[in-house]
Amino acid sequence: MISSIPLCATLLAALSLTAPALAGPLASPKRGLVFTPNNTTPGDDKIWVQSPSSLTWYYNYGEAPSAVFDDVPQSKFEFVPMMWGVSPDTSNITFLNTVKSLIKDKGINITHALSFNEPDLSWEYGGSNVDPESAAHAYVNNFIPLRKMGVKVGLPACAGHPEGLVWLQDFLDKCSAILSEGGSKKNCSYDFVPFHWYGNFEGLASHMGSYSAVFPKDKFWITEYNLNNQDLGSTQDFYNMSAEYFDRLEFVERYSLFGAFRSDVSNVGANAAMLNRDGNLTDIGAWYLGRPGTGVDPLSGAGKSKSAALRLGLPQLGSVWLGTVVAAAVLLGA
Repeated sequence: MISSIPLCATLLAALSLTAPALAGPLASPKRGLVFTPNNTTPGDDKIWVQSPSSLTWYYNYGEAPSAVFDDVPQSKFEFVPMMWGVSPDTSNITFLNTVKSLIKDKGINITHALSFNEPDLSWEYGGSNVDPESAAHAYVNNFIPLRKMGVKVGLPACAGHPEGLVWLQDFLDKCSAILSEGGSKKNCSYDFVPFHWYGNFEGLASHMGSYSAVFPKDKFWITEYNLNNQDLGSTQDFYNMSAEYFDRLEFVERYSLFGAFRSDVSNVGANAAMLNRDGNLTDIGAWYLGRPGTGVDPLSGAGKSKSAALRLGLPQLGSVWLGTVVAAAVLLGA
């Protein structure tokens, strides 16, 4: 973690001079949708593709596109398949065959694929709970063949705590060992590095600094992030700072805010949701789509949703605390 502090200090210093007073950049081709359908209010699903919208891609934690978006061309709203977890049989290639079928049989231009969702966390917290060796075998069987087909693949997306990087480095070692069996040494291949973050902006900057130290030449996808369970002003400030930050950094290739649901079903706090209780866009929701703010309070509306968002209760992650410590050290000149 020490090597990330100079980078964190530089970024925080720059942001203190350039942080926006109101909304961050109102549009960005980097933005995507973490799609969490709500069976109680299916009309909400179309909000994310109604014009104007700056969203260019989406994923739904699964391997097949969501039918609600079938009328939107892949060229305008790119579906990115995900292999959420690993079955007990790590030789299973259902994911590989499904993606091949999407490309060859259905003519869908799949250009990117996401591997395992928070394998470093238990199911209790929404993770796929996969050990690095099992994940490595499944990755070699499903994602290495996709790369040979020209599909760009991402490493497993770990949660926002230091142990996630430890898990990921162990995974890479085991993946390389599998690929090197019976021959010369081969490195585990990938095209981009996804990760998640829930917590304050200082922690986010520190966490990205840690990833940059390990993956200095790679592109990053932040496939889940938000400031969870905080007051509205702090949540809006976090959104604005992070959007400006991600859009400015060339090595951040894509990002997707976790909040595309109504506030009364949000498990990351009502103020982190992009819709109020009646399904109207909040300021953050409108800004994320590239529109001016709405002035809609996330807590307003009668509400009628019953299906909860997919993000389960989050553990207290060490890097949130560590990010605050680093930020304090920077501000104090340590």
